[in-house]
Amino acid sequence: MTELRPESGAGAPTRVLVCEDQELVRAGYVTIFSAQPDLEVVGEAGDGRSAVETARWLCPDVVVMDIRMPGLDGIEATRLLAGPDVAAPVKVLVVTTFNVDEYVYEALRAGASGFLLKDSSPSALVHGVRTIAAGESLLAPAVTRQLVGRFADRISQPRKPAATEALSALTPRETEVLKLVAEGLSNAEIAEQMVISRETVKTYVSRILTKLDLRDRVQAVVLAHRIGLVTVPG
Repeated sequence: MTELRPESGAGAPTRVLVCEDQELVRAGYVTIFSAQPDLEVVGEAGDGRSAVETARWLCPDVVVMDIRMPGLDGIEATRLLAGPDVAAPVKVLVVTTFNVDEYVYEALRAGASGFLLKDSSPSALVHGVRTIAAGESLLAPAVTRQLVGRFADRISQPRKPAATEALSALTPRETEVLKLVAEGLSNAEIAEQMVISRETVKTYVSRILTKLDLRDRVQAVVLAHRIGLVTVPG
């Protein structure tokens, strides 16, 4: 197994809990993560109920969560670990397939910090865990455009005053960044389009989350669609 270099400075390993009902797939994830010097697999779970119980017991930094699992599914497990009513939410990375994208959307609404596809490369999986552990959310841009656009009509639309109030908290530049985030652009793509640095984009995103009292980029995407800032593809 080729070692994938850590993306940040040395420190305590990121503690990972792998939740996947297919034993071979779960073993593959464990092998990939265990091969990294900055990641430590602290536990495994084969169903949603076990995932919740194990996460509450071990307090991992990141939970890698499958959606389709016996008993309690990954969506409800995510809600119990990272939902809006959870006092100390756990960071959840959902790993799934294209043909269950509706479930991915529901998982994001349930509190997941991001998602990847099951056919992602080992390097993408490792990057995903590191990204979420660092406090950022992970959205695959191309999938985000398809996913959130397709299910945006299921999000209850707020009254116009509520939308206006949300946007009034932002500067025109911040509103522009929020719109691009909601369209699925990465920080690098936003920087290129707006002709600014990536660090400036990060600063804008941080300000947006603070002003709108949002936990992460995922919530910003959902809010942008909810208030009608982004036009859903026809």
